[in-house]
Amino acid sequence: MKFIFMLIMVLLSFNSMIIAQKVNNKAIILEEFVFDPPPSPECHASTIVETPKGLVVAWFGGTYERHKDVEILLSRKISDKWTTPISVANGVQKNGERYPCWNPVLFQIPEGRLILFYKVGPNPREWWGVFKTSDDNGKSWSDATKLPKGILGPIKNKPILLNSRRLISPSSTEHDGWRVHFEISEDLGETWKIIYPFENIEKFNVIQPTILTYHNNKLQILCRSKEDQIITSWSEDDGITWSPLKNTSLPNPNSGIDAVTLNSELQLIVYNHSKKTVGKWGGPRTPLNVAVSQDGENWNKVLTLEDGEGEYSYPAIIQSKDGLVHITYTWKRLKIKYVVVDPKKLP
Repeated sequence: MKFIFMLIMVLLSFNSMIIAQKVNNKAIILEEFVFDPPPSPECHASTIVETPKGLVVAWFGGTYERHKDVEILLSRKISDKWTTPISVANGVQKNGERYPCWNPVLFQIPEGRLILFYKVGPNPREWWGVFKTSDDNGKSWSDATKLPKGILGPIKNKPILLNSRRLISPSSTEHDGWRVHFEISEDLGETWKIIYPFENIEKFNVIQPTILTYHNNKLQILCRSKEDQIITSWSEDDGITWSPLKNTSLPNPNSGIDAVTLNSELQLIVYNHSKKTVGKWGGPRTPLNVAVSQDGENWNKVLTLEDGEGEYSYPAIIQSKDGLVHITYTWKRLKIKYVVVDPKKLP
């Protein structure tokens, strides 16, 4: 009798897995690479944005991460096809010295210009923030402008623009331990102020926050950490003050994440559902998953984007005006993969 019960449970579990896979397949309506073949030996850290003329994706690419030849590359989706990647920024200085570029972040000002934030420098402890602007939806770009001293720009994930017209850039530093901070602008990036909100930084090593929004001026951040878990904090005053950092139920193998608040108020996060902190980059950056939540506290893993061997990491996620969800991520450090998800078909 016990054997029959166990057999039934196994069959039910297997059947549930099949159903979940079918649901997942229905939710994913497009999978493709932004480029193929790759324009450089390695690539990483993509960012995606919707402009009035379509989607734009950027990433850094070169011989390998930290190599001086690493530049910011960009592609636009025109008539359902990605344009040939072009270099839009490099780390060549006025004196001829060259540094690698890092972590581009695209941000579209509503009814305004497109901004490309990125970092330049020998490593994440010594880099500095730079930006360029485009008035033609990413087709051409201004000269590089260095951000004010101490301002790095969004460190990996997109800024958010609140109804108050406050622009909040989620940022972090690594030169004095891993520490999250916010760079806030009340004039769409003309001037900035820095907020260091956390007193319990000794307890958590966190970087690369992503911001979610809720009713009544409530915000939430989710952060990459060295503590095997995604770490969170909350604000109830449009990002000026924040609650102490604390654990979530989601694992994190010391790898980048991104999240988005949908028009339906559902919260989506893309992350590696793994927590074993070993390996070249801190942990096995596979599988790559999507989880959802109504309240930011209780998360349900609903979709697996990748589960094979290799690195699938550093996702970026947005929702377009038509309601679809667009995700880009590093595929084995060789390519940038692009996935479109219909959130109405997620379990």
